[in-house]
Amino acid sequence: MFAEAEYQRRTALARAAMDAASVDLLLIDSGELLAWATGYTVSETMYRAAFLPREGEAWFTLRALDEAPCREKSWISDVIGFRDTEDAVAAVAASITAHGFGKARIGLDTRSYSMNADTFMRLTVLLPEAHLVPMPGLSDSLRWVKSQAEIAVLQQAAGVADKAMLAIAQQARPGMTTRDAAAIASGVFLREGADTGEVGPVVKASGSHEFLHGVFKTETIGEGDILHVELIPRVGNYGARMMRPVMVGTPSAELSATAEALVALQDRQIAAMKPGAIARDVDAIMRLGALDAGLRPDYENVTAYTLGLYTRTPRTSDFSGVFLPTSDWPLEEGMVFHLYTTAQGLGFSETVVVGADRGIRLTQSPRKILTSIEA
Repeated sequence: MFAEAEYQRRTALARAAMDAASVDLLLIDSGELLAWATGYTVSETMYRAAFLPREGEAWFTLRALDEAPCREKSWISDVIGFRDTEDAVAAVAASITAHGFGKARIGLDTRSYSMNADTFMRLTVLLPEAHLVPMPGLSDSLRWVKSQAEIAVLQQAAGVADKAMLAIAQQARPGMTTRDAAAIASGVFLREGADTGEVGPVVKASGSHEFLHGVFKTETIGEGDILHVELIPRVGNYGARMMRPVMVGTPSAELSATAEALVALQDRQIAAMKPGAIARDVDAIMRLGALDAGLRPDYENVTAYTLGLYTRTPRTSDFSGVFLPTSDWPLEEGMVFHLYTTAQGLGFSETVVVGADRGIRLTQSPRKILTSIEA
């Protein structure tokens, strides 16, 4: 999917992290980092890993059944497959020894969802002369800053979200159900080149912001109801996200004013998202602004989180970088976030990349309550 130069850039970043940790070999087992570093990823049905030496050629160890797609997708030519009758962790350890790293310092991400306690302990036993070096969070931090090639793919995903949101708004009618709306978006996703038809939360909005993680069910939307739509299309595993309220009917003046206030605060956040800005300061624009304006009784959730590459993982969102009052880290150009806010039954969000002097929205749908009349 990406040019050779892009993978060379990624390999250089990984090796710089290895140099900093003084490790000879990097074990890569999280689904996202496998895709990012090698071009290929696969589920955890059986343990698998790719390996990057500080010097020398990388290799991949995985089920023999997955050898062919790995060779097709990855730039790595040294692919070692093991039979399903073999012990997967033992096969991975054996490949380390066979490549001459049985006594090496081996870096691994102890926060990787693939590196559970049992796997770590078994590798310790199977590689008694090696020194396993924890590099917690590396699977996420290496991917925080996106290249222009990655941002271009995220732009494609954002375009899919825009088209799907418009389609829902255009077809919003009394009697529509949440399932109908999800089906509209899913069809657009697949026709426009998204990886899957998985849509995201499509629920009937109620209360202040509690609906945000509402359980998907078949609910009928009537005149004056708000349909909360969150779209999460992925293209080449890169996911953009966007939320909008869709109303059947005409919004009240009070509701429109609330929407305008939320969008204005979020616009200020986007303008503040420049290199060197501290995440907590950008967060405070929305958090304190919404509280001061009486838009919410409290504001306990994050106002943004990391976006980028998603694969089959136990988590649906990447919270390795979030906007909270405690977030004291600086933004860097090329970081990408899902910036979101909810209040009084309304939810707005954007996919935003940190530009040279401000944030840049990749999602472009109108920033207001959408209705079929205006769509």
